[in-house]
Amino acid sequence: MYVSDKAGEDVERTAFRKAEKKYKLYYDDSFKSSKKKKQPKPVDLSEVLDFKSILDNYNQGGELPVGVSALQCGFDRPVFSLENRPGFYFIPGALSVEEQCQWIRESLTSFPQPPNRTNHNAFYGPVHDLFMAAKEGKVLIEEETSPGFLGAESTSSVSNGDAHKWKFYEEEDAKSIGKASKSIPASVLLRKLRWSTLGLQFDWSKRNYDVSLPHNKIPDALCRLAKRMAAPAMPMGEEFQPEAAIVNYFGLGDTLGGHLDDMEADWSKPIVSMSLGCKAIFLLGGRTRQDQPLAMFLRSGDIVLMAGEARECFHGVPRIFTDKEHAEITPLEEQFSHGDDLCFLEYIRTSRINVNIRQVF
Repeated sequence: MYVSDKAGEDVERTAFRKAEKKYKLYYDDSFKSSKKKKQPKPVDLSEVLDFKSILDNYNQGGELPVGVSALQCGFDRPVFSLENRPGFYFIPGALSVEEQCQWIRESLTSFPQPPNRTNHNAFYGPVHDLFMAAKEGKVLIEEETSPGFLGAESTSSVSNGDAHKWKFYEEEDAKSIGKASKSIPASVLLRKLRWSTLGLQFDWSKRNYDVSLPHNKIPDALCRLAKRMAAPAMPMGEEFQPEAAIVNYFGLGDTLGGHLDDMEADWSKPIVSMSLGCKAIFLLGGRTRQDQPLAMFLRSGDIVLMAGEARECFHGVPRIFTDKEHAEITPLEEQFSHGDDLCFLEYIRTSRINVNIRQVF
């Protein structure tokens, strides 16, 4: 489901694809031979639905845009729905800045920890303490399993299941080992982190949940949050049961191509999607890629719910904004501007994290 789109790639020109290309990040070619920093091409954002502005206007007694309704459900904050997309709900600013910081920390330190799987498993095996290794400037080095292959002192090891395994080494030790072994800085590996899975593990190759894979339960605090946020979209008298989550990590230029989340048993139960970090554009289409999608901003702290008919709608993320003017992460910068939190600040200034929680059965 997570893709890093390549410029120049051309596929069927459906309405959804045209919208993806409209909002995707492109650079001004006139700067190619210049020493100046590449400049993004301007994009027309006039048709992008802005629920932050809608909320501000609603709180001041103003009218809602045509097609947008405020849900009357006894929730503790405004919940908006779209009349032509039943089952889709948007809760702008659902998380406080403190809550956002908490989940950013968890997403980078706890959520990628084994037995949770990440996109790195296939090549490197389960990688322990990646964020801390990146913070400490360590290097991941491949070594054979035969005793005494490397004499330098190493930290946590990972295995890819064959005769080789990978270990984190201090940068100085990595230099002494030389270039004979494959290696990658932990900081680079962190930037290449694209997804991790919590709870029941999703098998990307088979596109189903593999209940036989080792896993931990969804963390209690995340369960409580998901249950509370899912309430407006739940069938009457039922409570959301968080059983799995997929965490997506976006960097500059990354996209999430149009797709359906269709592997859960009961589509009447919502997917609870939490946005953290840099602002993004979200596309919500219809049942086919030919249906014209709606574009909307997703900001840090926003929650989106997709249940029922909305589960049958194609959706994706064609753009994240990492420039200071459009990223809109000043509150996060202020929270992360001290001591040990600076490493989180460095990451989130150019990144977006999405945590989407599901009831599988």
